[in-house]
Amino acid sequence: MAPTLYDEKPNPGDLIEIFRGSYQHWAVYVGDGFVVHLAPPSEVPGAGASSMMSVLAEKAIVKEEELWDVVGTNQWKINNSLDKEYKPRCVRVIVREARARVGQELPYCVFRGNCEHFANELRYGKAESRQVRQAGEAVMIAGVAAAVGLGIVALAGALFGGSKKENRNTE
Repeated sequence: MAPTLYDEKPNPGDLIEIFRGSYQHWAVYVGDGFVVHLAPPSEVPGAGASSMMSVLAEKAIVKEEELWDVVGTNQWKINNSLDKEYKPRCVRVIVREARARVGQELPYCVFRGNCEHFANELRYGKAESRQVRQAGEAVMIAGVAAAVGLGIVALAGALFGGSKKENRNTE
C-alpha cells in the first residue's frame, strides 16, 4: 500500500489529493475504502506524467473505485484546505451527490472542469481548482516579467540605439 503523507484515515466527504508527478488528481472519499472521482479516459492509477494526455480529453467519466486502486503507487493526502474559505456541505449530501453522479459522462476541461473542480463542487458547492488558479498566476507573473523585460529592452534601445543611428547618418 502507498502511504499517505500524514497516515490519516479519511472520513466520508474528505477530499483526497493524489500526487501524480507534474499534477494532482482529486477524489472524494465516500466511505468503506471507496472514492468517487472524475477520470478522463486516459486516467489510470500510477500513470504519472504520461497521464498528462488526459488534459486533451473533452469528456470524463465519474467513477467509484477503491481508494488504493485510484492511488496506485502514488502518495496521497487528505486535503480539505478550502475549509478555511468555504463551509463544507453536509457529509450525507456530499456522499449522496457523489454516488448519484457515478457513471455520468461529463464535459472535461483542464481549466474549467477538471477532477479538482469536480471534488470541490461536491464538498463545497463551488467548482474551483487551486492548480488552475496557481498555474494562471504563474503564467500571469511570467507574462508581466516578459513584458517588463521587453520594456527594458525597448527603453534601452530607445536610449542607446538612437545615438548609433545618428552617428551613421553623420558619417
